[in-house]
Amino acid sequence: MTIRVLIADDQMMVREGFSVLLNAMPGIEVVGEAVNGREAVERVRELAPDVVLMDIRMPELNGIEATREIVAADETAKVLVLTTFDLDEYVYQALRAGASGFLLKDASARQLADGVRVVAAGEALLAPSVTKRLITEFSRLADRPRLMPAAQAAYGELTERETEVLVLIAQGLSNAEIAGRLVVAESTIKTHVSRILVKLGLRDRTQAAVFAYEARLVEPG
Repeated sequence: MTIRVLIADDQMMVREGFSVLLNAMPGIEVVGEAVNGREAVERVRELAPDVVLMDIRMPELNGIEATREIVAADETAKVLVLTTFDLDEYVYQALRAGASGFLLKDASARQLADGVRVVAAGEALLAPSVTKRLITEFSRLADRPRLMPAAQAAYGELTERETEVLVLIAQGLSNAEIAGRLVVAESTIKTHVSRILVKLGLRDRTQAAVFAYEARLVEPG
């Protein structure tokens, strides 16, 4: 199956560069481009891409708001945020808005293609080192989001093992790595992850990680 990609960035050189790199990769096709967030939302509606490469800072509608509109309109949409700095204050906001992960703009062609494939497959693109820095950075903020009452009630429905899996997801571990850590079959972990998402009303692993941050299940250490 070919992964269909939309590139949203207000810089023409970035769009053209990424388009050339991705079209050269097997199984990936760039089906469209957008020069701002508003156009990105419209192009997603028209083209239904599998993955959207989304710049954060764009005119008319920024990448965060565009991401929020896109995932609200289509639960299957996958957004991969592009940023210049790995500790960009807006990255966390983008993840909370529904992005499935983020990449630095100076990523190599292989990293870019791998990122698109990971997100298209429904995995979270959050490397452990990046996750740790995000936790450290945003735990310092006085206005760090806290769980709403409804979310607290949903969290209470998780079993002890599901809570354990949720913490490991937030630490950036894959299903295979979690299975190895807990000494169970990977299929068992997949079942736990599915149940966690259903109970918490979340769309993917990235949202599960954000939930864990806000529930204070993961702290700097």
